[in-house]
Amino acid sequence: MKPLGEVTEKGATASSALLLAGFGLLCVLLLLLQADGLVWRDPGGERWLAGALEILAWLTLFGWLRHRRASAQCKPTGVLDVAMTPVESRITHTAGAARAALADVSVRVIYASQTGFAEQLARRTLQSLQAAGIPARVDGIDSVTADDLRHAGRVLIVASTTGDGEPPDMALKFSRLAMQQPAELAGLRYALLALGDSDYDDFCGFGRQLQRWLQASGAQALFDPVEVDSEDEASLRHWQHHLATLSGVSDLPDWQAPKYQRWRLTERRLLNGGSIGEPCFHLALQPLQGSASWQAGDLVEIGPCHPAQRVADWLSARGMDGCVPVLFERQRLPLAELLARCRLPEAGEVDGLDEQAAAALLRRLPHREYSIASLPEDAAVHLLVRQMRGRGGYLGLGSGWLTEHAPIGAEIALRVRSNTNFHAPRDGRPLILIGNGTGLAALRALLKARIAAGHRRNWLLFGERQAARDFLYREDIENWMVHGGIERADFAWSRDQAERIHVQQRLREAADELRAWVDAGAAVYVCGSLDGLAPGVDAVLHDLLGARQVDQLREQGRYRRDVY
Repeated sequence: MKPLGEVTEKGATASSALLLAGFGLLCVLLLLLQADGLVWRDPGGERWLAGALEILAWLTLFGWLRHRRASAQCKPTGVLDVAMTPVESRITHTAGAARAALADVSVRVIYASQTGFAEQLARRTLQSLQAAGIPARVDGIDSVTADDLRHAGRVLIVASTTGDGEPPDMALKFSRLAMQQPAELAGLRYALLALGDSDYDDFCGFGRQLQRWLQASGAQALFDPVEVDSEDEASLRHWQHHLATLSGVSDLPDWQAPKYQRWRLTERRLLNGGSIGEPCFHLALQPLQGSASWQAGDLVEIGPCHPAQRVADWLSARGMDGCVPVLFERQRLPLAELLARCRLPEAGEVDGLDEQAAAALLRRLPHREYSIASLPEDAAVHLLVRQMRGRGGYLGLGSGWLTEHAPIGAEIALRVRSNTNFHAPRDGRPLILIGNGTGLAALRALLKARIAAGHRRNWLLFGERQAARDFLYREDIENWMVHGGIERADFAWSRDQAERIHVQQRLREAADELRAWVDAGAAVYVCGSLDGLAPGVDAVLHDLLGARQVDQLREQGRYRRDVY
């Protein structure tokens, strides 16, 4: 599939050529009509008729070409070059080629590709958005200007790097014309998937150039950039996780399922009994085979399951036997076991099919990501999971499986994933840890690692609803405060007073202390909600430190976020 800009440009060129040919043919015919000289002579009825027919033919050709061009602008711009499931094949693509047609386009996906991989990922991104019912279109960066971005609203960019930090060939024009100075993009919200190879010194060089330019232009990030090292599958799944969050559709299929290991759920403990918020649980899981290694800041990918009763009800309603073995992905297993890990087809999708035919239509449930709240020395992966509920009041797929449906001792499909962007600093520099809700999980692991290494200049800012009910991991935190593992702690309990107080307010109140810590070389780590905490903290940092110093902190790796 060629870039949209190239297809549109060639189509316009072909139309112009045909029009010119029509004009030329008309001129020749008119000259032939007057071949006997320039003195007016009545050509006669036959020649008048022939001329009229030629003009009519030209007008017909002109009208057909205009109709064809107008129709082409209404056709889908993104034809996927990847295999689709039966459900995905029914996705309707919506887009327009002209700016006037962009009014109904909610998201634009733009790719800067050298070998075609970035374009492929851009089209898969388009597919995921449209599967969620979000109007979207895809364009190559060679057909995009800064003015286009100014009017775009929301943009997802997939950018590769070529050579040693250079833009792909198709991005050279954009880099030269648009990126030499900041643009006015204050209304733009964007996300960036940067592709690179860590064997090169300037890893994800062009993607990082784009990021700096977008920030300098006033654009606001939908979520932090995702960097992919040599087609790393885990990073691509992380991008898909963000797409699911962005779209609000939790069951978007994984492009490629994680290679899970077998773990066992060994502990589940409610941490906020009586809270006005949703229940929040501490979980512990241990590997069933061998051992596992990770660092503070890393994540796990969980393969969720439907509760057994839901699967049984589905089978009963369709008169199928869950014990019948079926073949799925080169593996034979009972249909009920397979259904537990797959999207359950809606009514009517499997009518008249037997067990094997129904299995052929299944697709696996998408993974869920959670921050690890422990270290390998704890001999278990600890998770901090809040129950999430959909509009109908039903439990979320991942949180429901881990906090209610999976019995203690159940086998859990789990994969540890490195999250290098959120690893603790290697040295003993001061560390400011800011989080809310279940974002405390990653901060707990970072504090464990720092204290174990003897680094005690740690400042924790944490927010939740009520101190009496929602002080998650209270015993750990108070113990660290008493024994000097945490030098300073500030808490924001939003419902303990009439005025709603949040973490960013506590940070603003400590402005002088913040500047002193940053001047002493402190790094700032933020983990928590993307909608409230992340932009609120970012705004306070910009107000208190200034945009230039915040940009310097980012460039130096001293301002890091893991938000969701």
